[in-house]
Amino acid sequence: MFKKILIANRGEIAIRIIQTCKKMGIETVAVYSDIDERSRHVREADEAVHIGPSPSTSSYLDHGKIIDAAVQCGCEAIHPGYGFLSENSEFAAAVAKKGITFIGPGSDVIAALGDKISAKEIAMKAGVPVVPGHNEPVKDIKKIKKLCEDIGYPVLLKPAAGGGGRGMRIVSKPGELESSLKSAQDETRKAFGDDRIFIERFITNPRHIEIQIMADNHGNVIHLGERECSIQRRYQKVIEEAPSVAVDEDLRKRMGEMACALAREAGYSNAGTVEFILDETGEFFFMEMNTRLQVEHPVTEMITGLDLVELQIKIGAGETLPLAQQDVKLNGWAIEARINAEDPSRNFLPSTGLLTRYSGLRGNNIRLDSGVEAGSFVSVYYDSMLFKVISWGESREDARKNLIHALNRFDVEGVITNLDFANSILNHPQFIKGEMTTKFIDEHYENGFTKVPPSKEQLETMVAASTVVFHNRQKQFHESFKDVIAKVGTSHTPQDHFNYVVKCNDDVFEVELTGIHLGSDWKIKVNGTEYAVETPPFEFYRRRIRLLINGQKQYFRQQYRGHFIWTAFCGYTRVFEIYTPREWRLSQYMPKVEKGAQANVLLSPLPGLVVNILVDKGDRVYRGQDLVVIESMKMECGVASPCDGLVEEIPTAVGNTVDTDETLIKFKI
Repeated sequence: MFKKILIANRGEIAIRIIQTCKKMGIETVAVYSDIDERSRHVREADEAVHIGPSPSTSSYLDHGKIIDAAVQCGCEAIHPGYGFLSENSEFAAAVAKKGITFIGPGSDVIAALGDKISAKEIAMKAGVPVVPGHNEPVKDIKKIKKLCEDIGYPVLLKPAAGGGGRGMRIVSKPGELESSLKSAQDETRKAFGDDRIFIERFITNPRHIEIQIMADNHGNVIHLGERECSIQRRYQKVIEEAPSVAVDEDLRKRMGEMACALAREAGYSNAGTVEFILDETGEFFFMEMNTRLQVEHPVTEMITGLDLVELQIKIGAGETLPLAQQDVKLNGWAIEARINAEDPSRNFLPSTGLLTRYSGLRGNNIRLDSGVEAGSFVSVYYDSMLFKVISWGESREDARKNLIHALNRFDVEGVITNLDFANSILNHPQFIKGEMTTKFIDEHYENGFTKVPPSKEQLETMVAASTVVFHNRQKQFHESFKDVIAKVGTSHTPQDHFNYVVKCNDDVFEVELTGIHLGSDWKIKVNGTEYAVETPPFEFYRRRIRLLINGQKQYFRQQYRGHFIWTAFCGYTRVFEIYTPREWRLSQYMPKVEKGAQANVLLSPLPGLVVNILVDKGDRVYRGQDLVVIESMKMECGVASPCDGLVEEIPTAVGNTVDTDETLIKFKI
């Protein structure tokens, strides 16, 4: 067994690998860039080596620096995690050349399966069903048009290299083909240095099902069941679960056998994931193979009881798989939510900054894989994923409810996250039924928000919780002055009945509170509907509130500002204005605050690096025209003009870093 392993990654996956290495008695070496000097993974490793500036191209993607660090520290193996160099065949070959073990498949296998055209050929040789299409790269537009007609629209343009959905384009009709092809080629050329595109039929309303396989160097290959990864946005997964409601024992067996056959045909070893498309009729087709550990591996670990990283390390050290296919048992259900630093209300633009508040999660059958803590700085340089919350339950419904409770009480502040967006998916009626396809978010969400409003009970529960918290805070405030009141001789008769008016958007609620036992038990009527609420006193100083409502334990995240309480519950967020009836009447006469944006400036919608300016001073521009391109967290975003006019001044330049709302261009209108 290895004595020391270098981890060629950062964040939560680096910490995840460190934890298994500690369990196995293996020393670890972390690598870090300038901005990661104080990161968690650096502190938790036994040693750490600085490998360069913050941009990943100068640090985490630099083969030479990482291999030199491994040699310098006497490491016998390198674990690449996922992302960065994990599927880079040149890196794997360079590691092996230095006599160091790459914990993953061989470089030739990575190259063969990393190329989608080559991978499809291997799948066909193994007898794995593939999506109908043309399995050779094409560039001639006339030939492409003919192929698309033969295959039948809609078609999918897929890059031969890379992954993560980059360069993929769906073409619904002939008129969209040329522009989509150019866009796909440009994106994949920039992302992977390879603009080869091939064409296949686009399967409408598919589910995304993937099979986890493990293979050793002695010819043994097993699968660990499937994961459902259909909940995606821009081909990036948001919610994953294992097993899948769409897969029965027979289908699981067939898909698993096909995944293992492909691995044997490719000469595969270590952990890998074979991804399939499952259509509405129950037919499945090979999509691609990821030659690494997957982000969503924890859901498989939770239903199998296996440590996939431990298996990876043992296989890398030459050991035989410690179990056969018949030993793999699936127990219960697991669901994972990826929490990213992004703003769903602004088209999921990246969010950066200092995590000012961060509370770890505790609870039965809840796992938190995290690379951050309070005080961590979220930068523009790396992927936006901060952590993963994983729940296990005996049934899918148990796991779903357990994860909802966890997200309801998870408090993260300082950067905007998709936490409530992910929570809303778990609460969506179609998700509850298990009815989902890869179009789920496109069909059921608009501008980052679910199209399904909260139920009457959910909204009134939020009103009841917000009102009782508001009341108790007010009570605590007044009690802090009781000694002063006693000195001036003013008497105060305790009350047990209170009335409030609560406003949320255009809705107004009349709320009655009746205390039962010393202010901890309440009967609360919201527009006449009665709720019983039990309030542990110590909860009122926290941002996370636990209340017993009608006998059920519920969790809320709240922020309190005078008469305003922001409340998050089950994926819904609302701001409530709370007044006594007299205060409510007076509030109607308060002047309204008017907000307006400057029409003659272009502001940056996100923090990032200016990579292109598409206009010059004096150019005439039109509303909606992209003027500046900003890169943040591996994503490029075109920033459009807010008006028609002339470019008067460009205060920024290519290569500058900018913050949210920083002026990019001024106009003369």
